[in-house]
Amino acid sequence: MAIRTRPPFRGDHVGSLLRPETLLLSREKMKRGDITPKELKMHEDRCIEEVVKFQEKAGLLSITDGEYRRESFHVDFISKLRNVTSSWDFDKAVKLGKENIAGKDKQMPYIPYIDGKIDRPEGGIEIENFKFIKSLTDRTVKITVPSPTMTHFRGGREAIDKIAYPEMGDFFTDLARIYQEELSDLGDAGCKYVQFDDTNLAYLCDERMRENARQLGEDPDELPETYAALINDSIRNRPSDMSVCIHLCRGNAISQWFASGGYEPIADKMFNLTKVDGFFLEYDDERSGGFEPLRFVPKGDVTIVLGLVTTKFDTLETKDEIKRRIDEASKFVDIDQLALSPQCGFSSNAVGNLISVEDQLAKLRLVMEISQEIWG
Repeated sequence: MAIRTRPPFRGDHVGSLLRPETLLLSREKMKRGDITPKELKMHEDRCIEEVVKFQEKAGLLSITDGEYRRESFHVDFISKLRNVTSSWDFDKAVKLGKENIAGKDKQMPYIPYIDGKIDRPEGGIEIENFKFIKSLTDRTVKITVPSPTMTHFRGGREAIDKIAYPEMGDFFTDLARIYQEELSDLGDAGCKYVQFDDTNLAYLCDERMRENARQLGEDPDELPETYAALINDSIRNRPSDMSVCIHLCRGNAISQWFASGGYEPIADKMFNLTKVDGFFLEYDDERSGGFEPLRFVPKGDVTIVLGLVTTKFDTLETKDEIKRRIDEASKFVDIDQLALSPQCGFSSNAVGNLISVEDQLAKLRLVMEISQEIWG
């Protein structure tokens, strides 16, 4: 098999990790005004130092900050953009129950509203955070950011000010420019690995979500092509040694989910039009369908990272079952283009999934052991 010289790695992870209880308490104290934002940041720094060691202990080659500075994988980033306001209701996002009933609630919990011309804040968004993580490890630092599609799909045309943006093409141009600038600054700081987290492409696999898009005036059959063009424009000036991957997710909050459906409706356009280095795909249960859509993956350098190890439940998968599923996937795409990871992060929101830190470590180690045994 070909030697992997750049990310994504044969054994990888999505990025978010369970937050320490003390960090959650500090964030609540800051909201109440009991501590300052500076004091919270100091606590975040200490916790990130520990989570970097945790990832190294697990054997990971890509290191993140665990998303410890965020309440949510996407809201914190998007809300830092100029002239973006939001409607955010976590209660609508998660409907707790004895079963995964969150998938029955299709109301979007977070909608960004564009009130004027969008722009990046001075100094960028993740630049200083990258520099801090890089100072803590010799391994490859991965920065996770919400996909640019996340600023459009939830609200569509009606959530974007028509005076600021009478033409949608101008909005997409500004949005892509923001990402170009962020990636350029990250590259200047030494970043070589960026991941776009994208629920929207996976939501387009769910007929009820596709109907939501129609209600917003969008054509769900055209959106994969529209979003491929947006993502390609967002990354077209990235440094040549920077890998960019997309992680697709059907919802991940307190072990709940929001969408179902195999990749067939989006696979051809997504795989062949989106010019990224890899796709992290959920495949931990039947909601993601079969491996047949992988037949559309073009031969070449693109890597399909199979999310076969669930982050939602504490049951530890066996090596035999994971290897069997990798073998099944290899019937549709060459095994040299495959890799392995958990299906999602362990804590897409500050309140993580219903598993323990020990479970988290065991699952990450399992991923790394299997990847070593298969790909060396």
